[in-house]
Amino acid sequence: MNRDQFTAVVNPAAGAGTAAGHITRLARALRESGAAVTVSYTRSLSHATELGAAAAAAGHTVLAVGGDGVVGAVAAGLVGSDAELAVVPAGRGNDFARGAPLPADPAAAAQALRTLPGRPVDVAEADGRVVAGSACIGVDAAANDLANRRRLPRHPIAYQLAGLAVIAGWRPVEYTLTVDGQTTSFTGHTVVVANAPWYGGGLRVAPHARLDDGLLDIVTVGALPRVRMLRALAALRHGTHLELPGIETRRARTVTVTANRPLPVYADGEPLGSGPVTVSVRPGDLRLIGVPQPA
Repeated sequence: MNRDQFTAVVNPAAGAGTAAGHITRLARALRESGAAVTVSYTRSLSHATELGAAAAAAGHTVLAVGGDGVVGAVAAGLVGSDAELAVVPAGRGNDFARGAPLPADPAAAAQALRTLPGRPVDVAEADGRVVAGSACIGVDAAANDLANRRRLPRHPIAYQLAGLAVIAGWRPVEYTLTVDGQTTSFTGHTVVVANAPWYGGGLRVAPHARLDDGLLDIVTVGALPRVRMLRALAALRHGTHLELPGIETRRARTVTVTANRPLPVYADGEPLGSGPVTVSVRPGDLRLIGVPQPA
């Protein structure tokens, strides 16, 4: 692909309006390095997909500037093509960007964008929507919903504050999972289907997830009492929650999640209905700049 031509797809509302400043500085550094940069502002997630697809068709390298929702939307316009994507974090959670980091300094970031290799990575698909990071149904999705509805501070801590508020009144859910054709049931608090390790503003929910293994990591949290839920929430920051009783993980190519009551479903920090939901992996369907080489 052409690393002399970039299109930045920018969510102007991301980071309380700071995304424009991020891309202004980076675009200037890219132009000073000899590249041409087109900056396009999104009106919606579907518009972000359209802008990404148009840039890919033009042979440009594409920058997703904003939070995880915009990353997933832009990726939807690039999957299956030869176009390369880089993520410029400018949102509240910025979880997917943690797996393909760019330097904070604009000049260094521009140099990285001109020279770092692009690698094929997986994406997920949840009921027809391309998902870069993760989808969840349960207490964490309810917390995300609360953070959005109450317009909590545009900071990663907002998700965790919302989580504490939701846990206080949460009741366990009866879930049915169909994982690669095998159906099981359990009572618990949430199901997370992760393509990438992080969600919720830096919580390492699926610490063993890899972007290039052709599999999704499914994390389930059983019917823990509130005190143990709070302990699990603290452990999420370090990815040590999988060591706690009642929390399990497995890998699969596809999973369908149903529940005994309507629950919000979120994908890449954006609402995706109220379930049930089917999530499948699309192996190697996106080319991403900045992914570290495997050890």
